[in-house]
Amino acid sequence: MHSFSLFAYSLLFPFFHGTAKLIRPFFPKLQTFFNVRKGGIDELEKKISHLPSSAFRVWIHAASVGEFEQARPIIALLKEKRPDIIFFVSFLSDSGYNARKNFPDAAAVFYLPVDSRSNAKKLVAILKPHILLLMRYDFWPNHLLEAKKYGAKLILAAAVLQENAQYFKPVIKGFYTSIFHLFDHIYTIAAKDTLAFREIFMCKQTETAGDPRFDQVILRSKNPGRIAHIKPFFENKTVLVAGSVWDKDCTLLLSAWQELAVQPSLILVPHEVHTDNMARLTRDLQQRSIAFVKVSAINEKFDPEREVLVIDQTGYLVELYAIASIAYVGGGFGVNVHNTLEPAVYGIPVVFGPRYHNSPEAEELVSAGGAIVIHDQATLSVALNEMVTNTSEREKRGRVAASFVKERTGATAIIADSIMNLL
Repeated sequence: MHSFSLFAYSLLFPFFHGTAKLIRPFFPKLQTFFNVRKGGIDELEKKISHLPSSAFRVWIHAASVGEFEQARPIIALLKEKRPDIIFFVSFLSDSGYNARKNFPDAAAVFYLPVDSRSNAKKLVAILKPHILLLMRYDFWPNHLLEAKKYGAKLILAAAVLQENAQYFKPVIKGFYTSIFHLFDHIYTIAAKDTLAFREIFMCKQTETAGDPRFDQVILRSKNPGRIAHIKPFFENKTVLVAGSVWDKDCTLLLSAWQELAVQPSLILVPHEVHTDNMARLTRDLQQRSIAFVKVSAINEKFDPEREVLVIDQTGYLVELYAIASIAYVGGGFGVNVHNTLEPAVYGIPVVFGPRYHNSPEAEELVSAGGAIVIHDQATLSVALNEMVTNTSEREKRGRVAASFVKERTGATAIIADSIMNLL
């Protein structure tokens, strides 16, 4: 169906690729994109040349970290059922690759090569995949077509079709219809997505599975070992964990927190912990005369009742929510709020800014009553004051948040069983 769209893409791609290579010196991100992929296919071939070609192979592609987190519980369950499966993981983004390049359950983690026909042929010949599991989105036609030609089964998981998505635009709808029809199975997050795939794109191979991230946050919540040395300081205290906060979040949050008559213990987790950002945050705290301690320098003298704990190292956030009474999730005053499920799983109310509509789970959490949307310092002050002083209301919202996550688990088993049936 609409095979002309894919044919046109293959014809035009070399032109766009060549243009991108010409202009890359003027665009640092584009330059990085090409630099990190230089020699990548040859390195990958050397790395996996020793693997048995007869083993069952699953290639997982994720645009970045968030999409990969949706795949993690699926990998874990498949590995439990069939320890001999070989996994390969590809990323589009630098942040995704750098965060998970040492993922222990994959035989190789690599950057997805540029989507040329020649690259796609080389990559598929090296990987020899039986399954290509693509998480949520990030469709690269030549790689998908080559995997299909090889005989791999293509599965799209955690798929979402938001109302204003580019897929529906008349000019490119036919192109995406062709893409979607390459998949043998499509598993969506919600029934409305399934309906759109079936009725608008005529993809009858679609069914609703849910979002594997719900399974993943429960899985991760059972392993709070990283914060063992921090947890004792916050026993029997009301704790506000501000996770993945940006400049705007910090400005509003610190001002609101300072106004509170009853201040909860505060843990600040910046979205970025590089030197410049930490220096800016340090100056802000000092100018406000707020005493603080960085987690890299914490010792037995730390007092959470008079000092803010600032997380200046990566890898803490998810586990820190385990000791929180309230969570503030950053990003809601930027492009979009960050992960709201990570705190919700611990049964605590979640607070975030007004830009959350690109996250279906955040919208649903608000509707359910497990989250509070704030728009400025005044509304944040009101929300925090209520959550700190009204224990019954805080606990009620927390129960709603926990139930919201628990009731939506199960996607992992559906998708993993589908893959197992293809063995």
